[in-house]
Amino acid sequence: MMQYKKSNNITDNIAKSINVKLVSLAVAAALLSGCQSIWPDYLRPKVDVPAQYSEPTNQTADANSQVSSTWWTLYQDPILNDLVAKALVNNTDIKLAAARIEEADAVMREVGAALFPQIDLDASGKRSRVTEAGAFPAFGDNPRNNYIAQLGTSFEIDFWGKLRRAKESARAQALSTRYAKDTVALSLSGLVTSTYLVLRSVESQIVITQDNLKSRNDSLALTKRRLEGGVASALDVHQAEVASANLSAQLAELARLRAVSMHQLAILTGTLDLNVAAADIKTLPIPPTPPAGLPSSLLEARPDVRQAEELMVAANANIAVAKAALYPTISLTASLGGESLELGDILKSAARIWTGGLSLNLPIFDSGRLDSRVDQASAKQKQALASYEAAVQNAFREVNDALINLRQHTEREAALDRGQIAAKKALEVSENRYKSGYSAYLDVLVAQSAYNETALAFIQSRQARLVAAVDLFKVLGGGWSSETRLNTEAVPQATKAP
Repeated sequence: MMQYKKSNNITDNIAKSINVKLVSLAVAAALLSGCQSIWPDYLRPKVDVPAQYSEPTNQTADANSQVSSTWWTLYQDPILNDLVAKALVNNTDIKLAAARIEEADAVMREVGAALFPQIDLDASGKRSRVTEAGAFPAFGDNPRNNYIAQLGTSFEIDFWGKLRRAKESARAQALSTRYAKDTVALSLSGLVTSTYLVLRSVESQIVITQDNLKSRNDSLALTKRRLEGGVASALDVHQAEVASANLSAQLAELARLRAVSMHQLAILTGTLDLNVAAADIKTLPIPPTPPAGLPSSLLEARPDVRQAEELMVAANANIAVAKAALYPTISLTASLGGESLELGDILKSAARIWTGGLSLNLPIFDSGRLDSRVDQASAKQKQALASYEAAVQNAFREVNDALINLRQHTEREAALDRGQIAAKKALEVSENRYKSGYSAYLDVLVAQSAYNETALAFIQSRQARLVAAVDLFKVLGGGWSSETRLNTEAVPQATKAP
């Protein structure tokens, strides 16, 4: 008997020792869970790009000029402002991007909920009959009722930072969807503006072509009268008819292009019955160009670059999640409730039941499955890094392209403006000489063709110049300001895990 009691004392002491160690381990894990991490915080990688763009900006621009994100308002066109506003609300791409943001936010909340205990209510009631003739016959009532109601909870101690890194990844994914929506909005506003400028350009070309067609029809009528008077030949009449027919065909093609542009605007704005009154593209003001010296670090403000960076943040956090799976998972579980034969007794102290425990799960042998997941996460992080570098480099190229396009289209427009003025004067001289009988009708045809081509080319160059300005707004992330140039070094270079 003494030996039995001694054995029970030893067992009790061992059990107490184990309990103390488990409690100590749980407390230590809880205290350290807020500061332990098996993967370093994200640091923004440095992408080697020149400090400034290789294509110079306009040296005569105002150094204090500022352009907000609503850059399309600089064209001072109420119709354009209304079209962009409708597109940013009704366009299906915008709606799709907004829905993706909602989905990412929900995922982020779901992942973040893992940092807190989960409490469940488990209740059941059953009636059963146990055999009275078997090896374990029933005692008491048979059949009998059994009621159970209990609250249970489980909580994984984030000792290795797995849950916090998973939340960091989900948060970065959610931010990337917001930047994706900004990218869609920037592209959409640019596409609406460019299409609107094409529409105005075509309408201006229609006006010029109609004026030239009227002039050629007048020349045709004059040539026919001269033929009847024996002054002109039938060749002159046929040449005048060909010139008039060509302009009529050109006018029909321009009318088709105007209708196509209108249909495109209708789809972009979500207004299928859209109808825009005609206007002259030459009445639109030229928007400001960026001042010289804007740094290439402005690329960090582009939403597509920010989206690529957030995806890289998520990929970096996912490596920590994969690495944490190699370490023990420590969880706390507990339950409290009641169990009784009668439903009315389930809340009494005699019916009270409870459990509490601490569990530890450590992978021992998995044939390299968890290690392969770490390698997969590392490879995805390298892919995200390459995508980020490509986004920055592509953005730098796009800005340089937009700058050279804007500069060259401006120079081309100035040259074509001089050309159309000279062509118009040459046409007036040739028509007067023909009416006076000093030159052949062929000279009039050549002058009419030259003026028509240069006038249309001037309108097209004005369109190209305005569209180049739109492209510049887009590739600079929607705008620039003098304050941005002075404060680019304030852009954060590191993002730490929450």
